[in-house]
Amino acid sequence: MLHIEKYGAIDIGSNAIRLLVATVIEQEGKDTLFKKTSLVRVPIRLGADVFVKGEISLKNAARMVDAMNAFSLLMNTHNITRYKACATSAMREASNGREVVEIIESKTGIKIDIIDGDAEAAIIASTDLRSLIQNDKVFLYVDVGGGSTELTLFANGQKIASHSFKIGTVRIINEMVDDIIWDQMEQWVKQETKPFKKVEVIGSGGNINSIFKNSGKKIGMPLSYFYLVSFFELVKSYSNEERITEMDMNPDRADVIVSATRIYLSAMKWSKSKNIYVPKIGLSDGIIKSLYNEKLEEQSQF
Repeated sequence: MLHIEKYGAIDIGSNAIRLLVATVIEQEGKDTLFKKTSLVRVPIRLGADVFVKGEISLKNAARMVDAMNAFSLLMNTHNITRYKACATSAMREASNGREVVEIIESKTGIKIDIIDGDAEAAIIASTDLRSLIQNDKVFLYVDVGGGSTELTLFANGQKIASHSFKIGTVRIINEMVDDIIWDQMEQWVKQETKPFKKVEVIGSGGNINSIFKNSGKKIGMPLSYFYLVSFFELVKSYSNEERITEMDMNPDRADVIVSATRIYLSAMKWSKSKNIYVPKIGLSDGIIKSLYNEKLEEQSQF
């Protein structure tokens, strides 16, 4: 007998806002299935406001209200039974972030949680990432967003260390990242991975997913360091306009892809990793899993 529900996850990032609708299928005596039913992405670049001016503009606040109203209608249409909305780097650094959250809740009914980097990394770690973390291997998990990069090191099947750095694609293109922060991230990666002979990298985020799709690789196969270097040189050789017209990229992807690739390559270089795996997981997937875990906790109390 099957029990089927739909959950919603809203990820309010520095580069875009996403609504993931997932179908959760419980089977007696079998593992629960999580199927992505719908993904809607709206490129409201909050980081362009916050990292330069320190606050969310009235225009983008209004766009967020419109987006949340649209997401609310979509969730009602999908008959969502549980949802959660999480905001990351841009919202937590905006001087008016809390005010905008209150406005959105009053006008749309959607409550938004502003989470810190550690909470973001923990939510992502609750995904199917666990199935990749093998006891006999060491992995550096790299999640690149518009405002920050979350790094988590796994060894012996356990989390060893994690850190959030204010190095993100939107920050970089707006020249908001000092060399000192790059140096800090480099030292952290080298120090944490030094005890291990071999480290593999796991990458997440819209940019690495786009790079993987472009590679034509089969799902589950890694991208090599040398492939990423060649891709980096290719995208750098094109202008932003040419990435849109010649490489068929969306405008809000074309201007950040170089910065994102640089971050992934840097993490691989510093950890001496030869491969990067791209499992297509992120904060939205983690939110879905956390909602399901909350349901199980509620049921266990009865």
